[in-house]
Amino acid sequence: MSLFTPDLFRNFAFGFVAGGLLVGAANFDQWTGVIEAPAKAAAPLEAPMGDDAFAIAPMEGIR
Repeated sequence: MSLFTPDLFRNFAFGFVAGGLLVGAANFDQWTGVIEAPAKAAAPLEAPMGDDAFAIAPMEGIR
């Protein structure tokens, strides 16, 4: 008896497909509102205004 027979992989594939269909069927009623809703653009972020207290002084004459 071998552990990794083709039957094992086939049964995993059937189980994966059946589980995916069950999850999809259980959540189908939640998808209808999401799919038909129009897309909404996000509001652009506004950068904060700079403050003169944080301005870096020019480095003239320093070498």
